[in-house]
Amino acid sequence: MRAAARAEAFFQDIVARNAGEPEFHQAVSCLFESLVLLLERAPHYADAALIQRLCEPERQVIFRVPWQDDLGAIHVNRGFRVQFNSVLGPYKGGLRFHPRVNLGIVKFLGFEQLFKNALTGLPLGGGKGGADFDPKGKSDAEVMRFCQSFMTELYRHIGPDVDVPAGDVGVGVREIGYMFGQHKRLTNSYASGAITGKGLSWGGSRVRKEATGYGLAYFVSEMLDARDLAFDGCKVIVSGAGNVALHTIEKVHQMGGTVIACSDSSGYIVDEQGIDLEALRTLKEARRRSIHEYATLVPSARYRADGSVWDVPCDIALPCATQNELDETAARTLVKNGVRIVAEGANMPTTPEARRYFRSAGIPFAPGKAANAGGVVTSALEMQQNASRDSWSFEDTDERLATLMRNIHERCIGTAEEYGRPGDYVLGANIAAFKKVADAMIALGII
Repeated sequence: MRAAARAEAFFQDIVARNAGEPEFHQAVSCLFESLVLLLERAPHYADAALIQRLCEPERQVIFRVPWQDDLGAIHVNRGFRVQFNSVLGPYKGGLRFHPRVNLGIVKFLGFEQLFKNALTGLPLGGGKGGADFDPKGKSDAEVMRFCQSFMTELYRHIGPDVDVPAGDVGVGVREIGYMFGQHKRLTNSYASGAITGKGLSWGGSRVRKEATGYGLAYFVSEMLDARDLAFDGCKVIVSGAGNVALHTIEKVHQMGGTVIACSDSSGYIVDEQGIDLEALRTLKEARRRSIHEYATLVPSARYRADGSVWDVPCDIALPCATQNELDETAARTLVKNGVRIVAEGANMPTTPEARRYFRSAGIPFAPGKAANAGGVVTSALEMQQNASRDSWSFEDTDERLATLMRNIHERCIGTAEEYGRPGDYVLGANIAAFKKVADAMIALGII
């Protein structure tokens, strides 16, 4: 059977076994598009049910999370932890608290995390978790009670050598603190390496908060450098206005670019003079308000509640909000308006149709498993510091982050060239990551 036919057969089997999980199907499909070329050269990767084993999580845990609100009412949420693959090391991946979290989304995130971690070259497996809990509008006491209940079940399944969760959407240092405290209480040990994203005064790492945004900027800088370009003079769009977006804006400005637009769920703002980062931080972090108020603070800005942030002409587009936010219509608009580089700062924010359109138009496109790996890179650095009871400076940690992002870029570029598709970051990332995981699985036998 030809490689394309084998890959399609594998994919249809996975869809049938995982019905009703479109995000997971999409992540697997993206990988399989690249695997066709690999299987043509190395058909042994399709033997011994290797691909089927790799696409099936080693463990999926679903549990009840009861908690009490400030008025005494009892609520029940659903918690998840998908431990996808540990062949390279302990499971590593964040926890997401959002009302739309379900098993399919957690599986897609864990699948992507596995290959993202493999690309870093660090000894980490892949996993992901979370709950259909919405921390927005909840008091600190309510969030604490939920996190303690969540960890009362999760602690049985994690540990420094087993599974090391971190934060994700809806899970910041507040939530990590409550969960870490409950883990300490339940295990009677200060297992600092059991969870990452901790506060600096209790085992956290410098640059962890900035890592995903900074890492994205470092990766794009490498993309520019490979084309004899630089951030200087570039107009940049960053979707989102959360932690990743804010630190992407910060680092892009430091590197000479100008972020002229960003967005949140209410709409988007355009400021041709460059987004005022302090004003934006005041709104989103200190006041927790909608982005539309930015225009009242910064006279040079304009706010739009309709349309799309991708309608704004730019040189570089960085989707940093949520999955499938950038569709083919937006991709066509970006290309028409002269975009030169697109890189994902969120997990799978670009639809398959948009990704294929960028490729057909010759626009360099970096997938999230490569471009937004900065978060897990710094989580791994936090684990190293915890293991050695050490704490590194901001500058030292930032330098290590930049070096590892450069290495990921080189792996993507080198693999793409090796397989006859120079500049194809999607293919380079997918094949490089898949081979690392698959080769380890072959070496360890059928487990």
